[in-house]
Amino acid sequence: MTVITEITDLKRIYKNRVPKMFYDYCETGSWTEQTFRENSTDFEKIRLRQRVAVDMEGRSTASKMVGRDVTMPVALAPVGLTGMQHANGEILAAKAAESFGVPFTLSTMSICSIEDVAEHTTVPFWFQLYVMRDDEFITNLIDRAKRANCEALLLTLDLQILGQRHKDLKNGLSIPPKLNPTVLMDLMTKWTWAIKMLGAKRRTFGNIVGHAKSVNDISSLASWTSEQFDPKLDWDTVKQYRKQWDGKFILKGILDAEDAKKALEIGADAIIVSNHGGRQLDGALSSIRVLPEILDAVGDKIEVHLDSGIRSGQDVLKALALGATGTYIGRAYIYGLGALGQLGVETALSIIQKELDTTMALCGEKNIHSLNRSNLLIPKDFFHKYS
Repeated sequence: MTVITEITDLKRIYKNRVPKMFYDYCETGSWTEQTFRENSTDFEKIRLRQRVAVDMEGRSTASKMVGRDVTMPVALAPVGLTGMQHANGEILAAKAAESFGVPFTLSTMSICSIEDVAEHTTVPFWFQLYVMRDDEFITNLIDRAKRANCEALLLTLDLQILGQRHKDLKNGLSIPPKLNPTVLMDLMTKWTWAIKMLGAKRRTFGNIVGHAKSVNDISSLASWTSEQFDPKLDWDTVKQYRKQWDGKFILKGILDAEDAKKALEIGADAIIVSNHGGRQLDGALSSIRVLPEILDAVGDKIEVHLDSGIRSGQDVLKALALGATGTYIGRAYIYGLGALGQLGVETALSIIQKELDTTMALCGEKNIHSLNRSNLLIPKDFFHKYS
């Protein structure tokens, strides 16, 4: 039996259990994947300052994210196609997050619908929205999120145009997968995944099929989605969505200080420093590298969260010590989901919390809110290498 002690253990199991096209969907970036890689490797360049002979009793990782009490300042990020990584994936991930005491964020491009997740959870979850051309569909989608008692709306700003992801194109990624000889051969080695998928509640995009005009099946869905992401999205449009949503309003995809200031001006409750996990603009800086510049621009006037590249509790600590008030994990929890379902997501969260707690203690801190730059050893040119 495999002893699971770190996120990479879950990743190895995940790779063996999930079809290649969905593994590659999770483990891919755009173009050369430079930004995808640097999201993680830039965390490694920041070292930790060890302190000793400090009273470490009574430690706590508890905090708040946009007013919500959390076991640790880590939310499950919105991940499209989660229900293809494991049968009923969004439902299982949401239940795991609820059990652990952290927020779950449902993607617009989820397999299980808003209503599916609401039916199986008792704690309000968050909903991520892509801006699309079909205004009526988007208005109805927001209304559905309100009826489901979603606590926060995350508006994604960095996917007006889809970045090219070579592996997805080469794999012929489709939902559900097209049963060509290559896919069939792969599925023969992933029979546990296939059997569970046969009993899944849904196997296509639950928030879209049957809700968008003329989208009643998988064939009509493909043509609809290829035309829907709205390249006209601007700050005036963002303001309109702020007015439509009464709850917490979070803007995802901020990588520039000027954009952070605009987010503050329109009344967002939080921003997420994110480059979409390296899946959009390849060559952009890693999220952790641009975080301080954005914090300098908006101060403590708005919550600043960080997404992209987090694979451990130490990564979480580094982001918090630099000033982030919350973090998000995507791939790290998907590894657990694909490996072991709901238990795998809970295991991923437990690993990250344990690493966060232990590292915090060895750095001489016992409260998550005491973390600061003095806990880190940062290369001199880390934040000012570019002009």
